[in-house]
Amino acid sequence: VALQMLVAGTRSVQLEKVLQRGPPLQVQIAEVTQVPWDNKDEMLKATLHETMQTVKEIMRVSPSFREHAAMLNQSYANMAQLEPNTVAHLAASMTTAEGEELQKVLEITNPTEKLRHALELLKKELELAKLQQKISNQIEEKMSKNQREFMLREQLKSIKKELGIDKDDGSETILQKFKDRLEGKEVPKEANEAIESEFEKFANLAKESQEYQMTRNYLDWLTSMPWSVYSKDTFDLKKAQEILDRDHYGLADIKDRIREFIAVGVLRGSMQGKNGKILCFVGPPGVGKTSIGKSIAEALGREFYRFSVGGLYDVAEIKGHRRTYVGAMPGKLIQCLKKTQTSNPLVLIDEVDKIGRGHHGDPSSALLELLDPSQNSAFMDHYLDVPVDCSNILFVCTANVLDTIPGPLLDRMEVIRLTGYDLQEKMKIAENYLVPSAMVEVGLKQKEDKTKEKEATPPKPEESSAESSSDAASEVGEAMPEMPKKPEVKAVIEASAIESLIRWYCREAGVRNLQKHIERICRKMATKVVEKWEGRTTTEGDASEKDTAEPSPMELRVDEAALTEYVGKPVFTSDRLYEGSLPSGTVTGLAWTAMGGSVLYIEATALPRRNAGDAERPAAVPAVPPSLAVTGQLGNVMKESSQIALLVARRQLQSRKQSGFFEEHELFLHCPEGATPKDGPSAGVTMTTALLSLALEKPIPTDLAMTGEVSLNGKVLAVGGIKEKTIAARRAGCKTLVFPEANRRDYDELPKYLQDGLTVHFATHFDEVFDVAFAEKVPEQ
Repeated sequence: VALQMLVAGTRSVQLEKVLQRGPPLQVQIAEVTQVPWDNKDEMLKATLHETMQTVKEIMRVSPSFREHAAMLNQSYANMAQLEPNTVAHLAASMTTAEGEELQKVLEITNPTEKLRHALELLKKELELAKLQQKISNQIEEKMSKNQREFMLREQLKSIKKELGIDKDDGSETILQKFKDRLEGKEVPKEANEAIESEFEKFANLAKESQEYQMTRNYLDWLTSMPWSVYSKDTFDLKKAQEILDRDHYGLADIKDRIREFIAVGVLRGSMQGKNGKILCFVGPPGVGKTSIGKSIAEALGREFYRFSVGGLYDVAEIKGHRRTYVGAMPGKLIQCLKKTQTSNPLVLIDEVDKIGRGHHGDPSSALLELLDPSQNSAFMDHYLDVPVDCSNILFVCTANVLDTIPGPLLDRMEVIRLTGYDLQEKMKIAENYLVPSAMVEVGLKQKEDKTKEKEATPPKPEESSAESSSDAASEVGEAMPEMPKKPEVKAVIEASAIESLIRWYCREAGVRNLQKHIERICRKMATKVVEKWEGRTTTEGDASEKDTAEPSPMELRVDEAALTEYVGKPVFTSDRLYEGSLPSGTVTGLAWTAMGGSVLYIEATALPRRNAGDAERPAAVPAVPPSLAVTGQLGNVMKESSQIALLVARRQLQSRKQSGFFEEHELFLHCPEGATPKDGPSAGVTMTTALLSLALEKPIPTDLAMTGEVSLNGKVLAVGGIKEKTIAARRAGCKTLVFPEANRRDYDELPKYLQDGLTVHFATHFDEVFDVAFAEKVPEQ
């Protein structure tokens, strides 16, 4: 049984002495005599009223104080009579002050002092109550706001549901959407097991769970994959050839390979199955390696996706991130399959020779699994974590050089080399592709004649739409002047100008630089057209008359003589460093660079040694070995070639009983254009011939050029870039060439027009090179 009792004190007593500690406790007390209060004391009245006002304010701020005061009925009645001691005691009892402070209120006998002390405690309690109320209001405001948003959101859901536009992405709705995506797809067993497992997991997750969004994203990728979905392939060889020829000139090797790919599909009846291939196009910049990828995809009827790995250093770009990471995503290949929605797209991996390597791993090693036909049928992405069949994808990689591609990766590719374009090929490309495209781009030509007719046809007044258009035009005409009528323009870039542009401005193997120059010419032609159109270059007639008159057709022709005005002075002023005969010790070599072929001159000279050939030198003192200083910013390979060339040259002189020159002279070998780095295994023959020409004092014929590496025993070794070097030789006017015998096959594959007018000697040993370089000229009959 609970018992609640309210005790009210009536008199104040003071402890004088403890009689017995008990229990029970017995003490001797004395009644405390209170100081009588004066009704006329103004200070007391003011303190009393302030105390009462503060008590009322506390009751207003905090409801708990009102309940506390209601329980003290008798004391509250005394408060109404404004008895100072009772008011002070009640005020102090309403506070949460410490016991010492409350005891002090009881001990004070002066009414004014008692009220003042109680008022101080009451003021502190008032400030605490206000702070408590402020905190409470803030919490209630926040809770009411959340409740309001919750109610509004629930009402919005109900409204959308009634209207039939319910967008509530609940678990059931999302799961149904994922299941709808999988209809009609043959999902592999492992992928299907993973999807079903994630379905069960997702159905039991709350939206507030941390795994909810991760699981939803994972299911989104799994169900968006084109499982067993293939695009329809093209089996028409003729149509494929037309598409390839429409967009690109030349590139016969690539086109033949695509025709073979289609032909195999025709005989097999399908291009599906383990028919994915990895092709690698290697060639100089600007020859069309990247752009032909899209044409191949169109010719095969496949979707096209391109991504570049140049400078790529993170393995996750290929293999994807683990799902445990925040913001994890699949690799590029999975993104490709989701975007193309087919399992057999054409994927172009650009700049594979410039792939990087960082602290996040080696991406080139990650490509090994992707580009291996025996492994990519079960490619494992770190994010999906289920096997994905990539065996039907046609991979096309592009590179400028093969040296920087790792050997294991290169072994998985079918390499197709693209040589640079010669003069005739560049002329065809410029006339058929570059010039028309640039003309359309700058507005000198229109794609369709209908556009011109539409612009030239005046609007009819009886048509309402025409009336509104004319009204709008009149309103605009008040604000801006009317433009002159557009004249008919006939812009022509002559073949001689294109040939000169190729020969003296754009000698690169590709056509990218040629395209830039042609676009520059077209822009300047457009500027001239507009200047004449606006009357800035003519002074005939008044401007107002000219605007209304029918403009006369304009014709602009760019010939060889006008190239300087359009593109500036020629970059190359001559094809040869030496216009006349070559001095002794100078030989014309042929080099290959990433930009194409070029002529590389090798210059050799000598200075007599001090005390060379001294007859009084004792026989016991050995001769000083020959020294060779090499300049021209040559790489390590060419420096070693120069040492071997010196040894082979010394042996050639000894075999001809003319030794002694190299020991008696200080030798210097230089390759002009020292600011350009040079390296490669193809200058040994040229260096040896230059040293022999210097020692024998026999100049080499001006029209003779050579290339090839020489071994320690004089063997002439094979080199690369025969087509580019042949083009460079023809450009320099060299009619007699010396190639290694091992490169005869490469030369025979060149077009007939590149071989016309050339006399080519194929050498297996340097003796054959010597016979060609230092043969006596046969007098003409």
